[in-house]
Amino acid sequence: MTTIEEAIVKVNEAGDKAFVPYIMAGDGGLETLKPTILKLQAIGVTAIEVGIPFTDPVADGPTIEQAGERALAKGVTLRKVLEELTSFREDITVPLVVMTYFNPVLAYGLEAFGIACAAGGVKGLIVPDVPLEESEILREALNSYGVDIVQLVSLTSPPERIAKIAAASQGFVYAVTVNGITGARASFATDLEGHFARLREASLIPVLAGFGISTPEQVVSMGALGNGVIVGSTIVTALHEGDFAKVEALVAASKGVCVRSTL
Repeated sequence: MTTIEEAIVKVNEAGDKAFVPYIMAGDGGLETLKPTILKLQAIGVTAIEVGIPFTDPVADGPTIEQAGERALAKGVTLRKVLEELTSFREDITVPLVVMTYFNPVLAYGLEAFGIACAAGGVKGLIVPDVPLEESEILREALNSYGVDIVQLVSLTSPPERIAKIAAASQGFVYAVTVNGITGARASFATDLEGHFARLREASLIPVLAGFGISTPEQVVSMGALGNGVIVGSTIVTALHEGDFAKVEALVAASKGVCVRSTL
């Protein structure tokens, strides 16, 4: 399995933008995880962000929070998700990025968590409640297991902090496109192009746009700012409602877009 950065670069070199769907592991039961991942990779996603249900998801909007509550009601935990991923590891062909909070990782144990990630094909980790200044503990513990620590950068980050985040992030830089929590948006800030230009200049790795992206048109417009997009709430809703055609339309919108990259 390729690394996250390799997968993104390969897609860009083919003339497409990276598309990373976010899914809530265990929404609908843990038994849905395998078929969902296999269907997503079959339609050409670049990587998959696997959300872990948590009782206090501070970065998540209502859609993802409710999906997490449904998964928690089914008894889904971080340990069970990693065990399930390991059970069909040989069928997974795209890099997986786990999105969780620090408490479950700490309770699991960093060393044990790293071993489980390697066994389950996890190539990246997003932990939104661990700030840049505290993130070295994750890199030290998990890099040896092939797990990249992806950093988020906000619209309000000053240039000097953007440079620090870009230097510390691994796999890709997660560029948050709105101020606030996750969830579909009808519009975005007006100076996103300048913000992404500064990010691309500061980063030696791909820059992906995430938060608020919910339509094929937004996949195109947001994808044009960097190397690709991450789509969460709309994917979670579509999967919950059994509307996979909506997911396919979003992925299709990332194909054939003129690549604007400093890589």
